[in-house]
Amino acid sequence: MSIPTQNNHLFELARLSQRRFSPRFDKIYPALALVYALVAPLVTSAIVSIPLAVYFILSGNGQLDATNILSTSPGFTILLLLGFGPIFILIWAWLWSFERRPFWTIGMERKGWLGKYLRGALLGIVMIAAAVGLSVAFGFVALEGSGIAMGVAITGSMILLVGWIVQGAAEEALFRGFLLPILGTRYGLVVGVLTSSALFALLHIFNANLSLLAVLNLMLFGMFAAFYALKEGGLWGVFAVHSLWNWAQGNLFGMEVSGLPVQLDAIFKLKETGPDWFTGGAFGPEGGIAVTLVLLVGIIALWLPRGGKGEDRKLG
Repeated sequence: MSIPTQNNHLFELARLSQRRFSPRFDKIYPALALVYALVAPLVTSAIVSIPLAVYFILSGNGQLDATNILSTSPGFTILLLLGFGPIFILIWAWLWSFERRPFWTIGMERKGWLGKYLRGALLGIVMIAAAVGLSVAFGFVALEGSGIAMGVAITGSMILLVGWIVQGAAEEALFRGFLLPILGTRYGLVVGVLTSSALFALLHIFNANLSLLAVLNLMLFGMFAAFYALKEGGLWGVFAVHSLWNWAQGNLFGMEVSGLPVQLDAIFKLKETGPDWFTGGAFGPEGGIAVTLVLLVGIIALWLPRGGKGEDRKLG
């Protein structure tokens, strides 16, 4: 089997750090990075709350309720951009302050980036479509009318795609480009993958309708993304997998995304009619066993040999 090791390209990029820490600081450095990765999304949430507060004050609303903004494609897209875009700045600030290495060393080399992104985009759609397809095959999903014209739905979903592109890339940059290599180069591949994946799942712990199976699936998605990034040697592919996975759930199939009701201008409107343990119910497909099966197949496929020698042969 072609198993990623600590000699993979993503970890080699992390070793380009020009800062040499004292032995004492080097011991606590990974723990500080872990805390930073956990705090960064909280900081961006605080950032996005400022324009929200200004909006509600100027509009004369008595309480901070984002329902009106979330009900439009442009509004929700802006929230995604403001809520996740600053994560890139926070990662850059850390790398500049502590490691003195360029931002692109998190796995954003420009060579072949478009092909990797397009391949990841196709994979993200195919994987979530396979999970939804399993529910359809068992008769656990029904098609509802969207109530809006197809042209309007497509336009709105394309606007939202911009927000999902930033959201997915920001989370992957934080957990797979920043945290995974820092932990992996010091404590080994297993610790890096499991810890970064667990923290990624923990980020969703306050999402509505969360279940133990949903937590497991989020953990499995993190592991799949980690192995994909390690095998590809960069982040462009998982950027697209994550973004298009989310977009397809909410705006192609009209289902919840990690418990969030973001089915704005959905091209198709699907409703779960089968058992929640299979379809995911109100949490969306990520809360069901169908996604578990797809992710397990994906992880196994990444470990299959791809020809030639070398444990760290890159995708493509």
